[in-house]
Amino acid sequence: MNATTTRGALLAALACVLVGGSFTANSLLGDYPYAGGQFLRYALAFLLLVPFAGPGARDRLRSLGAGRWLRLALLAAVGMVGFNLAVLAAERTAEPAVPGVFVGCAPVVVAVLVPLLDGRRPQRVVLYGALLVAVGAFTVQGWGRTDGAGIAFSVCALVGEVGFAVLAVPVLRPLGPRLLSTVVCGVAAAESAMAGVLIDGSGWLRRPDAVEAGALLWQAVVVTVVGFVCWYMGMQRIGAERATLFSGLIPVAAACTAPLVGTGSYGAAQAVGSALVCAGVAVGSGASPRFRGKAPTRRQRVSDRSLEKL
Repeated sequence: MNATTTRGALLAALACVLVGGSFTANSLLGDYPYAGGQFLRYALAFLLLVPFAGPGARDRLRSLGAGRWLRLALLAAVGMVGFNLAVLAAERTAEPAVPGVFVGCAPVVVAVLVPLLDGRRPQRVVLYGALLVAVGAFTVQGWGRTDGAGIAFSVCALVGEVGFAVLAVPVLRPLGPRLLSTVVCGVAAAESAMAGVLIDGSGWLRRPDAVEAGALLWQAVVVTVVGFVCWYMGMQRIGAERATLFSGLIPVAAACTAPLVGTGSYGAAQAVGSALVCAGVAVGSGASPRFRGKAPTRRQRVSDRSLEKL
């Protein structure tokens, strides 16, 4: 791996570790209105990101056509608001491990989908690494009780996780990581407010207590502002296929931080699963010399550019 891909891998890994820690924060928000919490999280993140959007932000936004604005709205609705709603709905009739297992399959889906959208075959090394990551995520979380609704909403969560990466590809280049993160947070805040009014009516937003405020502040500042920018900076450097491999670190980070608030334990299964995830990331990202394939062709290096046409 060269310096650029190493930085990209480290940024993607950091982002996913931060997101994994957010699952622990979610456990402290069980009594807070969902949509209201998401509104506060994304609105605060938007306000914090605006000063760092970068020079020429207005001009770059004006240059976006209707198609790209629609994609940004879908990215926020599917990959952010919809993803979190799906996880919440799934956990009403399923144990948390069930949506976690489905979301852990995102690297496999992205490893197949992105190359197909670009008109090329999936890279076997990336696909093998994605399969290892998925198996490792399953081992970390295990399986739990569920029903048809729990599985259906878990599939929706998987769609949201995939959409968060794939839908961003065509708008990442013209906007850049910081402006893209700023815009989608603003759109997600507006969408959360609308969802809150429709679902919870006048009770969609209330003043959080001290614990809830701390959890929301962590999600807004650390997970969203830092995590989103790092994620898109990493994806910009190593591409959506390899960046999504690091999403396997989300359940690993969640398993490591859960004991800190007494919502879980870290045992042998979590240790084995963590090792499998790390092995999958090493294989698929090219960090492991044994599995490092040929240097990517020019077509593969610019694959994300061609997706802008879609």
